[in-house]
Amino acid sequence: MPQKTNRAATSVKVHGQHYTPPKLAEFLANHVVAAADLDRSELTIIDPACGDGELLVAVVHSLKNAGYLGILKLIGYDIDAAAVEQARARLHNITRNAQVIQGDFLLHQRNLPTHSVDIIITNPPYVRTQNLGHETAQLLAEEFHLTGRVDLTHPFVTASSRLLTAHGTLGLLCSNRFLTTLAGENIRRTFMASDLNIAELYDLGDTKLFQAAVLPAIVIATRTTLRRETPRFVSAYHTPTSTSTANLGLFDALNAPTSSIAVHNGKLYDVRVGTLRMPDDTKTPWRISDPTADEWLATINAATWRSFGDVAKIRVGIKTTADNVFLADDWEHRAPSVEADLLHPLITQHNITPWTISPHLTMRVLYPYDLTSEKRRVLNIDDWPGAKSYLLQHYDQLSGRTYVVKSGREWYEIWVPQRPALWAAPKIVFPDISDTPRFALDTSGAIVNGNCYWISLADIGNEDIAYLMLAVANSSLGVRYYDEVCGNRLYSGKRRWITQYINRLPLPYSDTDASRELIALAKQLVAGRNATGNRDDAVGRLDELVERAFTESSKQNELDGEDTTAPLMLF
Repeated sequence: MPQKTNRAATSVKVHGQHYTPPKLAEFLANHVVAAADLDRSELTIIDPACGDGELLVAVVHSLKNAGYLGILKLIGYDIDAAAVEQARARLHNITRNAQVIQGDFLLHQRNLPTHSVDIIITNPPYVRTQNLGHETAQLLAEEFHLTGRVDLTHPFVTASSRLLTAHGTLGLLCSNRFLTTLAGENIRRTFMASDLNIAELYDLGDTKLFQAAVLPAIVIATRTTLRRETPRFVSAYHTPTSTSTANLGLFDALNAPTSSIAVHNGKLYDVRVGTLRMPDDTKTPWRISDPTADEWLATINAATWRSFGDVAKIRVGIKTTADNVFLADDWEHRAPSVEADLLHPLITQHNITPWTISPHLTMRVLYPYDLTSEKRRVLNIDDWPGAKSYLLQHYDQLSGRTYVVKSGREWYEIWVPQRPALWAAPKIVFPDISDTPRFALDTSGAIVNGNCYWISLADIGNEDIAYLMLAVANSSLGVRYYDEVCGNRLYSGKRRWITQYINRLPLPYSDTDASRELIALAKQLVAGRNATGNRDDAVGRLDELVERAFTESSKQNELDGEDTTAPLMLF
């Protein structure tokens, strides 16, 4: 059960570990100490993945600055021998009562007495349990009741809940993915089901406080009943378009009582201060709450006729698990030559702009399925000698995908072919990752790649509703709704436009005056024309009509709730 590694890049990549920068360690330690019960003559403090001891050193300094005069018992764990020696040397300089153990905390914690630790401060490994090997992953799953794809944060939180005293405090530095993703549901459930009460939460976003591409978060949790009824929640994300003046550094802004613009490493960050809105169910993302945002969301939700997920199924594109074999833009130069009837245009994230797909799709996919079949029906490769010869050149790679073979598939199949017959129908397509919304209508019949998602108009059954979806998704209101409700933002303002989030986007009634105008405008934009002749003007008009559509939809919802939309069945 790997924890810290040495500072070599190769070890960092293998074990998913990155040492805590001193300023971040100081910030975490100060907030842990502020939340801790210091009215005790002795404190036991553990860092389960201590590395070179940065967090333990920081918490000792914070306790001294807070005026604590009692006895400190420090315990650190790490699997890396060099890190253990570093931690021992550093702690020896500040206290004689410190123990650093070379070993795996997740094994050692079994032997520690329940409710025996006053403070746990930790930056656990950023690595999924599945990457540790089947045997280790299975042991962790059994020990901590893990399900699905989870990282080591989950067992560390579970162990902390067991070990902390009745007045104990946890200071956790982890990936912010647990706030919004389905994979983070295990961690959200653990906090909600355990007796750990979150007092403070900091989403440090794209502040790049680590060298690695990790978007960190800090959780301060306590078992004491003396906690805030509504936990403090602060987020920080780069704001390249801000015209505001930054008067605070990042860490000062994180500690400030109100929202502000901060400067960090020469860049501006929007630091938003609110409270944690923790829903009753564990599948819904956690979100930051403030009166302005809550009022706006309540207004939109009251005006919503349906969500995107209510009116259509949102599917991911195909996943071959052997792209070098199945995807290419140079098929004419490959040998043996593959039959043209098996090579189909492929939409990738590079082909999508708002409203439209590029007319020139250079990438093509070898797609060995019957395109007239509603469900996956693989072709007999013996009927396609060119494709068979080509695929046989890659037999070792393709047959080595044991999950394909074990699922009863042919060795030359792709892993996720989706619904072959639906490719021919018009569809809404959008990329998985993009800084701005890029929802487009495709009528070419092209296949969609796995870095994109798609919605078939055959599922929607109503052309006008499809155009209304395009309008809302491409609007400023749609982006704001995403940020408030879903919030899975990456570096440089990029967002994840995936099923679990797009399902939640709202739709107004389609039969109001504003919605009808909006649908007409969306059709013009898809067709590459608009009444104003200026695309910027059209986008401004779009945003105005979306706002009006929800205002009029709210009035419609005040009636008897009857669905007044008259579907235009197309298929």
